[in-house]
Amino acid sequence: MPSVNSGRRVLAKGTGAVGANAVRTMKSPITLSLILLSAGLATVAAQAEGGPGRSLLAADGSTRRIALVGPDGSLKWEYAIRDIHDLHRLPNGNILFQTSFQRLTEVNPLTNQVVWEYDAAQSNGNKGRPVEVHAFQRLRNGNTMIAESGPARIIEVDREGRLVHQIALKVDHPSTHSDTRQVRQLENGHYLVAQEHDAAIREYDHEGKLVWDYPVPLFGKEPKGGHGPEAFGNQAFAALRLRNGNTLVTTGNGHSVLEVTPDKKIVWELHQNDLPGITLAWVTTLQQRPNGNIIFGNCHAGPENPQIVEVTREKKVVWSYKDFKNFGNALSNSLVLEDDGK
Repeated sequence: MPSVNSGRRVLAKGTGAVGANAVRTMKSPITLSLILLSAGLATVAAQAEGGPGRSLLAADGSTRRIALVGPDGSLKWEYAIRDIHDLHRLPNGNILFQTSFQRLTEVNPLTNQVVWEYDAAQSNGNKGRPVEVHAFQRLRNGNTMIAESGPARIIEVDREGRLVHQIALKVDHPSTHSDTRQVRQLENGHYLVAQEHDAAIREYDHEGKLVWDYPVPLFGKEPKGGHGPEAFGNQAFAALRLRNGNTLVTTGNGHSVLEVTPDKKIVWELHQNDLPGITLAWVTTLQQRPNGNIIFGNCHAGPENPQIVEVTREKKVVWSYKDFKNFGNALSNSLVLEDDGK
């Protein structure tokens, strides 16, 4: 049931401003104001089955906000953005996100200090050509992986933004906006890539060889335009490699979550109307909790539906999140944090 929490809260609100340099590592604090907001701004967090609240990092393109949300639904930190399709909370507590489809930013949420920036539009051969970034990841060696739509490549850069590695992506239907959505480097160094416009999940080795691909099915249906529940397609948003070797896939406007074996058989699936009282729309970000539950984003589904849902393997909803005061109908990305904040 929805619970309403109001009261005084402290937000560190960023301007999202970026300096002239394509890459900048900050070595001294910058001055950004902390804004105190008084009572009266209510947060609505839906908690299905009376389940506990969750700490999370969430971002919405319509309200142009990324925020850390407490278990009670209150915003603990927020930062102004323009566009976003990926976000991370790093082991040191910093937030790695984007303020636009070209600019990446790492911020310390305790001080609001910008500690790293990268401008894809001006860096590593992209000046003068169209490029959008829809996925990135801080790697274990400290470099940052960046997937570039338009150039259709995955690059790795060091802290100074220097190119240290790149591979070309296989692209059947080139699109500066939709070559990729989420991309993750696997433990073996391969890249698992959701290629939205090609309606495919592809795995490349570290040298760029295509080693596995999965065409997202339409299940015998005809595509329908739009972004909400009325639409239909197979525009993959995210993929997660499980420990059993299978791959979880969110199908964007396919309104579904699929578990696929290495030989491309679907062994578990969740579709648009499988959850009582919830309609799925553009299914986006994807997590698996330690207990096996699956968490996914439900973007563009309208205010009558939750924006984030957690289900068991038996398709029982154990938690959901809905906040159309602080976020809107374009909450595309979220990361639910465990009790220890990781």
